[in-house]
Amino acid sequence: MTVHFIGAGPGAPDLITVRGLKLIQACPVNLYAGSLVPEAVVAEAPEGALVMDTAPMNLDEIIDVMKQADGEGKDVARVHSGDPSLYGATAEQMRRLDDLGIEYDVTPGVSAYAAASAGLKRELTLPDIAQTVILTRTAVRASSMPPGEELENLADTGATLAIHLSVNNLVHVQRTLIPYYGEDCPVVVAYRVSWPDELYIQGTLGDIRSKVKEAGITRTALILVGRVFGDEHFDDSRLYAADHHHVLRQRADS
Repeated sequence: MTVHFIGAGPGAPDLITVRGLKLIQACPVNLYAGSLVPEAVVAEAPEGALVMDTAPMNLDEIIDVMKQADGEGKDVARVHSGDPSLYGATAEQMRRLDDLGIEYDVTPGVSAYAAASAGLKRELTLPDIAQTVILTRTAVRASSMPPGEELENLADTGATLAIHLSVNNLVHVQRTLIPYYGEDCPVVVAYRVSWPDELYIQGTLGDIRSKVKEAGITRTALILVGRVFGDEHFDDSRLYAADHHHVLRQRADS
């Protein structure tokens, strides 16, 4: 018996990986985070499978279902939104499974920041503009931020920022970032990326809060900050430059 932690992607059912979908189709027990995972994904569970929305359940209750499945020799598809490695609350489940001696594995998924970049048709790293992407969040009601990971410390890098779980803390984000990025720095608030009602609110650090407030967005949104969202003036990558050679592309004069 194995518990399969599966990243379902940001929302669109067809953005799940082939591996993840095959596991869902094969497992007689499917546990999914219904607040962010569409029912269409777990609709692929086999006929007669136990399909449970874990949104109203606590950790002990979820683990109890896994223990029962283990006793019955039934594989479990544990379906999380996005990718399990980011804010997935999977580590504490794995720790419990380690204590119980229950096998598990992890299948990655498409993260919201990657899906948002695709939806915007934007690259998050541009030559001479930004070569670093920082994935972070701010502390509101969830776990506190570790020392040194405060937003102002990350802002000092000037990197492209993908700020999760923080749209209801947008005032703090604005006030913290403006001294480092400037009021004119482009910002995108990406709401329910890849869902039918997805929305991209584009603005600057100076005006993004009023635009988000007008749209009534209070949750399920990602804040993207950086010059890559507005600067069309960047050098071409050296990767495809005619005078750039490497092991797969020889010098033109060789």
